[in-house]
Amino acid sequence: MYFKFAWRYFKAKKSANAINIIAWVTTGVIAFATCCQVLVLSVFNGFEGLVKSLYSTFYSDVKVSPQKGKTFFLSDDKIQSVKALSFIDYYSFIVEDKALLQNDETKTPVIIKGVDSNYKRISGVPQKLTAGVFDMGSVDKPGLVAGYGVQNASHIVVDSVFAASEVTIILPKKYINSNDPLESISEGNATARGIFAIQQEFDNNYVITNIDFVKQQMNLKPNEYSALEIKLKPGANEKEAKEKLQQLLGKTYLVQTRYEQNTGLYNTMRLEKWAIFAVLTLILVIAAFNMISAVTMLVLEKKKDISILRSLGSTGGFIQKIFLSEGLLLGLIGAGIGIFLATAICLLQIKFHFIKLQGGSFLIDYFPVKLIASDFLLVSCTALFIALAAAWYPSLKASRQPIELK
Repeated sequence: MYFKFAWRYFKAKKSANAINIIAWVTTGVIAFATCCQVLVLSVFNGFEGLVKSLYSTFYSDVKVSPQKGKTFFLSDDKIQSVKALSFIDYYSFIVEDKALLQNDETKTPVIIKGVDSNYKRISGVPQKLTAGVFDMGSVDKPGLVAGYGVQNASHIVVDSVFAASEVTIILPKKYINSNDPLESISEGNATARGIFAIQQEFDNNYVITNIDFVKQQMNLKPNEYSALEIKLKPGANEKEAKEKLQQLLGKTYLVQTRYEQNTGLYNTMRLEKWAIFAVLTLILVIAAFNMISAVTMLVLEKKKDISILRSLGSTGGFIQKIFLSEGLLLGLIGAGIGIFLATAICLLQIKFHFIKLQGGSFLIDYFPVKLIASDFLLVSCTALFIALAAAWYPSLKASRQPIELK
């Protein structure tokens, strides 16, 4: 009933044309704001999904590392206990440290990551090779897979035509008691086997090689590692897996899920997303002032109708609900138009990629978009809440209007 009155008032010709203009301007501003909100949230969703997919290529589902220091010891008994856990699919031991990569006269600081044969089962790096093969070699003849940025900086050659580069890896040694600083570093050679390209953070810093070679060069003990990276079985819960591993291994080990390994990145992305949403919500707040004017002028326009309704026995609450419905109707029409336009633009972008990224330095050349139902619900609820809040005071004034029949 309330919406029937509100719809008739919305369609009806007003005595003052300004009322129609203000009403349509209000609807247009709401449509613009909701369209922008859906578009921005969808683009952020697209970038978030892209970044997560890139980071999931390099980071494992769960990572075990030392609470203090760079390395930890894991006994055979604990290794067997970890292996027996039902939710673990594969695991790989890691030794990681900063190193200096020398190729001829070029020296490049890198992060060297020694991995075992299981690493290709838990990581997506082997699927991101741009040249060569993912071959770690052996302790005596180690292979090296470098990031694309490291390749450019060090002039590494991985090609079937030319001989692969033989690089020297300079690493710090542990457990050395000597006053000679040269005794605390090691030099070992590895042959370049492949190049990967994932994301600049990894491409410019990481090289991957044989774990036994790295342990030998760093003078590590048999059961000493930097990390244990774990791939969970499909459907396994990361949080539950973390809790069980933490309970099994004890407090001297740090167990992190994929999200916790990149907390800063994910929190920053989320904060940026909601900050932009809040800024765009201010446009809706501006539209609310227009709505207050539109509903207030409509109340003045319909003074006679209000008096007639009151004389027929309508309560103040009934009158207030009519004009609240008028504000809600403006919000619904505006939000509906905005969401429809945003959805159409997003679907066209998904299919045709017509809005391009500038610069050409990113992995893709178009804005990624991902539509999520909860975003539509959030935008709709925000628009309708602001519309109702804006219509509340004029509708309250209408409900208190005395009967004036002339």
